[in-house]
Amino acid sequence: MVASKQGLDLFQASGEPYEIGYRLGELARPVFAGYMRQSRAWQAVRRWRGAPFVHKLREAAHAHFPALLVELDGMAAGLGWTAEDMFLWNCRGELIHNVPDGCTTLAAHVGDTRFIAHNEDGDPFLGERCALVEVRPAGKPGFVSFHYPGSLPGHTFAASRAGVVQAINNLRIRAPVAGVPRMILARAVLDAASLDEALHILRDTPAASGFHHTLGCAGDARLVSVEVSARRCSVQTVPNLYGHANHMIHPGCEAEAQIVTDSSRERQARVNALLPALSRPLQPAALLDVLQDRAPSGLPIYRDDPLDPDGENTLATALFEIGGAGVSMKVYRQGQRAFDAFIARAACGQTGA
Repeated sequence: MVASKQGLDLFQASGEPYEIGYRLGELARPVFAGYMRQSRAWQAVRRWRGAPFVHKLREAAHAHFPALLVELDGMAAGLGWTAEDMFLWNCRGELIHNVPDGCTTLAAHVGDTRFIAHNEDGDPFLGERCALVEVRPAGKPGFVSFHYPGSLPGHTFAASRAGVVQAINNLRIRAPVAGVPRMILARAVLDAASLDEALHILRDTPAASGFHHTLGCAGDARLVSVEVSARRCSVQTVPNLYGHANHMIHPGCEAEAQIVTDSSRERQARVNALLPALSRPLQPAALLDVLQDRAPSGLPIYRDDPLDPDGENTLATALFEIGGAGVSMKVYRQGQRAFDAFIARAACGQTGA
């Protein structure tokens, strides 16, 4: 990986699952206590301590991805937290339905190149307290991800050394079930060796709730939009240009109980209005312009209002250019480029720590 950065730290974690988790916990320790003290989400989540439903979530996670539970337990140790509370926090999407995680994602084909662009919206407290992590699990491809302190990597935006790119949008699903928590499922995708393997993970794993996953892969001509819920996995191939906010929009979603906030509804409408008007041939900068849009009226795509009705602000913006040999990953904060890397697609047998 060749990288340059101007203001966004890149930390490394490698080895076996417990070692990786412990390192991520150490990185989070300086800010995590303050983060939790002010978090209304944590106040709600911690009421689930000892609940039978949480035990069922952990059983499902252990049945399908036991190594990722070990990673979480290592994170708890690195933070000085209990394993129970660490697991609870990483199940917040299943335990409270209106988690303050937002996001808007765009995807586009331009000739033989694919682009994914993403606004990562979250708790404004994290504005200067997030980082990038380069994770090198033993025997797995490894990846670079935007990282919230105390959370498994994968539920934001990331690119792997297998060439897989993933951008996640929060879905506020009202009826979770006893399955694999969505943050563990999103982290599992980053271990996939191909786009087909990533889709296999999402289609064939019983999910407790869900996310929207925008996926691409170096050397693969497809871009896909995947809405995962506890009841279905809907996969759509992106034809040319596509955008997604924080509620399910694929055909058939009408039968599912979800929360659609005013911000999500208006961002989706604004994306739908802006994308068809982009000039051809499309320039990647135009995708960033859409994600920076403040909207002449209503609620904007780019979110920097301390009184945002969902309690979210845009923490970072990512632009991925996906080619045959690898992925270019650029990250912006407040309109300024903070990270620039080319992640070469590794051949089989060349991945891992």
